[in-house]
Amino acid sequence: MNHSISKKAPEIAKHIKCVIFDVDGVLTDGSLYFDNNGEEYKAFNAKDGLGLRLLQKAGIEVAIITGRQSQLVQHRAANLKLSPHMIYQGYSDKRIAYKQLLEQTKLSPQQIAYVGDDLIDLPVMTKVGLAIAVQDAHWFVIKQADWVSQYKGGHGAVREVCEMLLDAQGKLTTIFESYLQ
Repeated sequence: MNHSISKKAPEIAKHIKCVIFDVDGVLTDGSLYFDNNGEEYKAFNAKDGLGLRLLQKAGIEVAIITGRQSQLVQHRAANLKLSPHMIYQGYSDKRIAYKQLLEQTKLSPQQIAYVGDDLIDLPVMTKVGLAIAVQDAHWFVIKQADWVSQYKGGHGAVREVCEMLLDAQGKLTTIFESYLQ
């Protein structure tokens, strides 16, 4: 288990207003499944999905930037009621999508967190306020991260990130207790 956190991460987490997630290796375990007709399949974690909804409930925007283009991602985003204008697919250079997101949201880089797992994520991870890696990320990505999840991508890492951010902002207990009513 490679769980680590920088000294600055909890303070930065208090001010995060948007979290960008990679898809393959973060929202999924990174496996790509294809049928005989070339149709792609991905497995998403339901607990991660609820975590994304909790962020939205707390007023934290959720964005996706992925290098691949997939109808499955669009379907999952719609299922979670993510804003279509916050979904960026097919960006091998994720900096282009990140620049568009900054212009659209009017947020500063310090108000944004990025969750990634591989080298393609580094150009954006190194530009945001809070860089987060999943537990099974590439070693060089982990080295650049401010915080590393104790869970692997597609296996609860996203939920852990969501709850960590909500806890840092003092919103987690209230959200949990809302489920008792």
